Amino acid sequence: MQKLTTADIKDLREYERERETFLADVIKMKKRRRVKLGELMSIVFENATTMRFQIQEMARAEKMLHDEQIAQELEVYNALIPEDGELRATCFIEIEENAELREWLPRLVGIEDHVHVVFGDDKVSAREEDAERLTREDITSTVHYFTFSFTAEQETVFAAGPSRIVVDHPEYQAEAVLTDEQRIELAGDFAA
Repeated sequence: MQKLTTADIKDLREYERERETFLADVIKMKKRRRVKLGELMSIVFENATTMRFQIQEMARAEKMLHDEQIAQELEVYNALIPEDGELRATCFIEIEENAELREWLPRLVGIEDHVHVVFGDDKVSAREEDAERLTREDITSTVHYFTFSFTAEQETVFAAGPSRIVVDHPEYQAEAVLTDEQRIELAGDFAA
Protein backbone atom coordinates (compact mmCIF):
# COMPACT_ATOMS: atom_id res chain seq x y z
CA MET A 1 0.00 0.00 0.00
CA GLN A 2 1.29 3.45 -0.88
CA LYS A 3 2.60 5.52 2.00
CA LEU A 4 1.38 9.08 2.36
CA THR A 5 3.46 12.11 1.36
CA THR A 6 3.08 15.81 2.11
CA ALA A 7 1.28 16.12 -1.24
CA ASP A 8 -1.52 13.87 0.11
CA ILE A 9 -2.23 16.19 3.03
CA LYS A 10 -4.44 19.14 2.17
CA ASP A 11 -3.69 22.59 3.53
CA LEU A 12 -6.12 23.79 6.19
CA ARG A 13 -8.42 25.83 3.90
CA GLU A 14 -8.63 23.09 1.29
CA TYR A 15 -9.28 20.46 3.96
CA GLU A 16 -12.09 22.53 5.51
CA ARG A 17 -13.84 22.53 2.12
CA GLU A 18 -13.79 18.72 1.90
CA ARG A 19 -13.88 17.85 5.60
CA GLU A 20 -17.60 17.16 6.01
CA THR A 21 -17.72 14.72 3.10
CA PHE A 22 -14.36 13.15 3.94
CA LEU A 23 -15.36 12.71 7.59
CA ALA A 24 -18.61 10.96 6.59
CA ASP A 25 -16.71 8.65 4.22
CA VAL A 26 -14.09 7.77 6.86
CA ILE A 27 -16.77 7.06 9.47
CA LYS A 28 -18.45 4.61 7.06
CA MET A 29 -15.10 3.01 6.26
CA LYS A 30 -14.09 2.67 9.92
CA LYS A 31 -17.39 0.92 10.68
CA ARG A 32 -16.35 -1.77 8.21
CA ARG A 33 -12.82 -1.88 9.62
CA ARG A 34 -13.68 -1.96 13.33
CA VAL A 35 -14.19 -5.30 15.08
CA LYS A 36 -15.50 -5.56 18.63
CA LEU A 37 -13.68 -8.25 20.63
CA GLY A 38 -15.85 -9.03 23.63
CA GLU A 39 -16.65 -6.48 26.32
CA LEU A 40 -13.17 -5.00 26.76
CA MET A 41 -11.47 -4.78 23.38
CA SER A 42 -11.86 -3.64 19.81
CA ILE A 43 -9.53 -3.54 16.85
CA VAL A 44 -9.51 -1.09 13.94
CA PHE A 45 -7.70 -2.11 10.79
CA GLU A 46 -5.84 0.88 9.39
CA ASN A 47 -5.07 1.94 5.83
CA ALA A 48 -3.87 5.03 3.96
CA THR A 49 -7.28 6.69 4.18
CA THR A 50 -7.67 6.23 7.93
CA MET A 51 -4.13 7.53 8.44
CA ARG A 52 -4.69 10.51 6.14
CA PHE A 53 -7.73 11.32 8.27
CA GLN A 54 -5.66 11.16 11.47
CA ILE A 55 -3.02 13.47 10.02
CA GLN A 56 -5.56 15.91 8.57
CA GLU A 57 -7.38 16.15 11.89
CA MET A 58 -4.12 16.58 13.82
CA ALA A 59 -3.00 19.31 11.41
CA ARG A 60 -6.40 20.99 11.75
CA ALA A 61 -6.46 20.83 15.56
CA GLU A 62 -2.88 22.06 15.93
CA LYS A 63 -3.06 24.49 12.98
CA MET A 64 -0.01 22.99 11.28
CA LEU A 65 1.07 25.22 8.43
CA HIS A 66 4.55 23.96 7.56
CA ASP A 67 5.64 20.91 5.59
CA GLU A 68 8.14 20.03 8.32
CA GLN A 69 5.30 19.66 10.84
CA ILE A 70 3.33 17.47 8.43
CA ALA A 71 6.45 15.40 7.66
CA GLN A 72 6.78 14.55 11.36
CA GLU A 73 3.18 13.33 11.46
CA LEU A 74 3.70 11.35 8.25
CA GLU A 75 6.66 9.56 9.81
CA VAL A 76 4.53 8.44 12.75
CA TYR A 77 1.34 7.52 10.92
CA ASN A 78 2.87 5.95 7.79
CA ALA A 79 4.14 3.18 10.08
CA LEU A 80 0.50 2.13 10.55
CA ILE A 81 -0.21 1.76 6.83
CA PRO A 82 0.13 -1.89 5.79
CA GLU A 83 2.78 -3.13 3.38
CA ASP A 84 1.79 -5.64 0.68
CA GLY A 85 0.61 -8.87 2.31
CA GLU A 86 -0.17 -7.23 5.64
CA LEU A 87 -3.01 -6.00 7.74
CA ARG A 88 -2.17 -3.38 10.35
CA ALA A 89 -4.43 -2.49 13.21
CA THR A 90 -4.85 -0.41 16.30
CA CYS A 91 -6.15 -2.47 19.21
CA PHE A 92 -7.95 -0.70 22.04
CA ILE A 93 -8.59 -1.94 25.55
CA GLU A 94 -11.78 -0.01 26.13
CA ILE A 95 -11.95 0.57 29.86
CA GLU A 96 -12.79 4.00 31.22
CA GLU A 97 -13.05 3.51 34.97
CA ASN A 98 -9.79 3.86 36.91
CA ALA A 99 -10.57 0.97 39.24
CA GLU A 100 -11.19 -1.34 36.27
CA LEU A 101 -8.02 -0.14 34.56
CA ARG A 102 -6.00 -0.95 37.69
CA GLU A 103 -7.60 -4.40 37.75
CA TRP A 104 -7.37 -5.30 34.05
CA LEU A 105 -4.14 -3.76 32.71
CA PRO A 106 -1.90 -5.93 34.93
CA ARG A 107 -4.00 -8.99 34.07
CA LEU A 108 -3.66 -8.36 30.32
CA VAL A 109 0.14 -8.25 30.16
CA GLY A 110 1.14 -10.15 27.03
CA ILE A 111 -2.16 -9.54 25.24
CA GLU A 112 -0.17 -8.70 22.09
CA ASP A 113 0.85 -12.37 21.83
CA HIS A 114 -2.74 -13.61 21.93
CA VAL A 115 -4.55 -11.90 19.04
CA HIS A 116 -4.96 -13.83 15.78
CA VAL A 117 -6.72 -13.72 12.43
CA VAL A 118 -8.10 -17.24 11.89
CA PHE A 119 -9.30 -18.55 8.51
CA GLY A 120 -9.54 -21.97 6.91
CA ASP A 121 -7.07 -24.23 8.71
CA ASP A 122 -4.65 -21.40 9.35
CA LYS A 123 -4.07 -18.40 11.57
CA VAL A 124 -1.91 -15.30 11.45
CA SER A 125 -0.81 -13.97 14.81
CA ALA A 126 -0.37 -10.31 15.66
CA ARG A 127 3.11 -8.86 15.90
CA GLU A 128 3.25 -5.85 18.22
CA GLU A 129 4.82 -2.72 16.82
CA ASP A 130 6.67 -0.72 19.46
CA ALA A 131 6.20 -3.44 22.10
CA GLU A 132 9.04 -2.30 24.32
CA ARG A 133 7.30 1.04 24.84
CA LEU A 134 3.76 -0.26 25.23
CA THR A 135 4.06 -3.23 27.57
CA ARG A 136 6.02 -3.73 30.74
CA GLU A 137 6.31 -6.85 32.85
CA ASP A 138 3.63 -5.69 35.28
CA ILE A 139 1.15 -3.70 33.15
CA THR A 140 0.05 -3.31 29.55
CA SER A 141 -1.13 -0.28 27.58
CA THR A 142 -4.71 0.51 26.58
CA VAL A 143 -3.57 0.90 22.94
CA HIS A 144 -1.53 -1.56 20.87
CA TYR A 145 -0.34 -1.45 17.25
CA PHE A 146 -0.44 -4.81 15.48
CA THR A 147 0.85 -6.14 12.17
CA PHE A 148 -0.52 -9.35 10.70
CA SER A 149 1.75 -10.72 7.91
CA PHE A 150 0.16 -13.08 5.36
CA THR A 151 1.72 -15.31 2.71
CA ALA A 152 0.25 -15.08 -0.80
CA GLU A 153 -1.60 -18.36 -0.19
CA GLN A 154 -3.00 -17.10 3.12
CA GLU A 155 -4.20 -13.91 1.42
CA THR A 156 -6.20 -16.00 -1.06
CA VAL A 157 -7.76 -18.21 1.64
CA PHE A 158 -8.60 -15.19 3.82
CA ALA A 159 -10.25 -13.35 0.92
CA ALA A 160 -12.27 -16.39 -0.17
CA GLY A 161 -13.95 -17.54 2.97
CA PRO A 162 -14.98 -17.12 6.56
CA SER A 163 -12.49 -15.40 8.84
CA ARG A 164 -12.48 -14.40 12.47
CA ILE A 165 -10.43 -12.50 14.99
CA VAL A 166 -9.58 -14.50 18.10
CA VAL A 167 -8.17 -13.39 21.45
CA ASP A 168 -6.87 -16.33 23.51
CA HIS A 169 -5.17 -14.65 26.47
CA PRO A 170 -5.36 -16.69 29.71
CA GLU A 171 -7.24 -13.81 31.38
CA TYR A 172 -9.41 -12.76 28.43
CA GLN A 173 -10.92 -14.67 25.54
CA ALA A 174 -13.01 -13.25 22.72
CA GLU A 175 -13.90 -14.11 19.16
CA ALA A 176 -15.53 -12.13 16.35
CA VAL A 177 -16.51 -13.50 12.96
CA LEU A 178 -15.85 -10.99 10.21
CA THR A 179 -18.82 -10.13 8.04
CA ASP A 180 -18.35 -10.62 4.30
CA GLU A 181 -18.23 -6.84 3.97
CA GLN A 182 -15.44 -6.59 6.56
CA ARG A 183 -13.44 -9.45 5.06
CA ILE A 184 -13.67 -8.01 1.53
CA GLU A 185 -12.70 -4.56 2.84
CA LEU A 186 -9.63 -5.93 4.64
CA ALA A 187 -8.56 -8.20 1.77
CA GLY A 188 -8.33 -5.05 -0.33
CA ASP A 189 -5.37 -3.97 1.82
CA PHE A 190 -3.12 -6.80 0.68
CA ALA A 191 -2.02 -5.19 -2.57
CA ALA A 192 -3.70 -1.80 -2.59
